[in-house]
Amino acid sequence: MAANENTKHINWKNFRETSMKYVFLAAACVSILAVALICVFLFANGIPAISEIGIVKFLLGRTWKPGNNLYGIFPMIIGSIYITAGAIAVGVPVGLLTAVFLAKYCPKKIYGILKTMIDLLAGIPSVVYGFFGMVVIIPFVRNVFGGKGSSILTASLLLGMMILPTIISTAEASIRAVPESYYEGSLALGATHERSVFCSMLPAAKSGIMAGIILGIGRAIGETMAVIMVAGNQARITGDILKGIRTLTANIVLEMGYATDLHREALIATGVVLFVFILIINLLFSIVKMRGERN
Repeated sequence: MAANENTKHINWKNFRETSMKYVFLAAACVSILAVALICVFLFANGIPAISEIGIVKFLLGRTWKPGNNLYGIFPMIIGSIYITAGAIAVGVPVGLLTAVFLAKYCPKKIYGILKTMIDLLAGIPSVVYGFFGMVVIIPFVRNVFGGKGSSILTASLLLGMMILPTIISTAEASIRAVPESYYEGSLALGATHERSVFCSMLPAAKSGIMAGIILGIGRAIGETMAVIMVAGNQARITGDILKGIRTLTANIVLEMGYATDLHREALIATGVVLFVFILIINLLFSIVKMRGERN
């Protein structure tokens, strides 16, 4: 009897393990299928529009006037690059220094509070960030720097805040993953605490830090709602950070509700360009991750 019960238990255990293996496989296949369907939809609807407009006119055209059949998205590409670069300039120094503080300087009594607040930043909806930008950042920029307030600078400051949780969490985890012997060896050679942290531990954690920055870039370039509320949404090329611009994501959301025919297809083609940008960012993340694992 005991042998039969053990056999039944083993068979039931094997059945559960096999079942869960197929459940996990099905979940992975659903994820892959979802990505594949998105790719098929975007490229099937966007590529014909790019061909009809002309890839050079579409990507490098400086005028976006659907009423005149002019579909140049170059101003939106430049706008996305401007705002993303500004967000990185704001978010990376603050995020990296905050991660260093949490990993090597923060007292245990306040670590839990700070970590919880940083995690809370990641859970705030984009529209709430947008309202904060409209009520606080736009008046601040208008009163201090001039202009209308809705500008590249405003959007960069807001996006810099939004990518902080990603950069802080990734950088802190990377710093904590560095063997303590690096820090202790630096101290043994006569270096100060600050020099040991910044000259020994940060270089060793650079692959993880770069991965966090790349993820932050992906978050910034794909943000929509908050950018619409603070960036001004003017489809133009400007070098003045106090003037408004339009991003690729904002262009799609603002006009998709009433677009038809070639106009709608051009907006989908804009999504194709944005999708390619995100793929490139993810590829860079994978390369950085593989290099870090090899090192």
